[in-house]
Amino acid sequence: MYAVRNWLIGGVLIGALASAPSICLGKNLPDSIALDSLAQLYEKVKFNHAKHISMVKDCAECHHHTTGTLVEDANCVRCHKNSNETKIVACKGCHSAQPFSAEALREKENNRRLYHQDKPGLKGAYHQNCIGCHAKSGGPTGCKECHPLKKVGEAFYNTGEYAPRQTPGTEKGHGH
Repeated sequence: MYAVRNWLIGGVLIGALASAPSICLGKNLPDSIALDSLAQLYEKVKFNHAKHISMVKDCAECHHHTTGTLVEDANCVRCHKNSNETKIVACKGCHSAQPFSAEALREKENNRRLYHQDKPGLKGAYHQNCIGCHAKSGGPTGCKECHPLKKVGEAFYNTGEYAPRQTPGTEKGHGH
């Protein structure tokens, strides 16, 4: 009788773990991540990873197939059908912070026949993933909601206290 009960409890636990995101399987994941690729002009984006984990069914919703989940897209399966988990699942592991640098452009030129030629840079990857999901779920979508400018950023973009002063009579867009 105890063996049957233990077997049932074990089966329920295994079933629950199998249907949960891979994060439930004991991986050591950060609760919070500072996104700081533009830290010279903007405050770091404080990404609440723990909150986002609780809102998704599978890590691959954000991390594509880098978490070791099976690839289902027919186009991707041609190369990635046996993909293993990668060591770096952060966006910056695949998406270049400087997609138009000489090095990144040279890599694209050398790999013309490969897919991923249209892979966005790091900024594009964040925005495509984040804003699309936020628009559906009611999360923040405005620039300054996630990206407060530092003083040096305000100066660089001529905004805030560094914005050009309006000359009288130019309020309606006349003159410079």
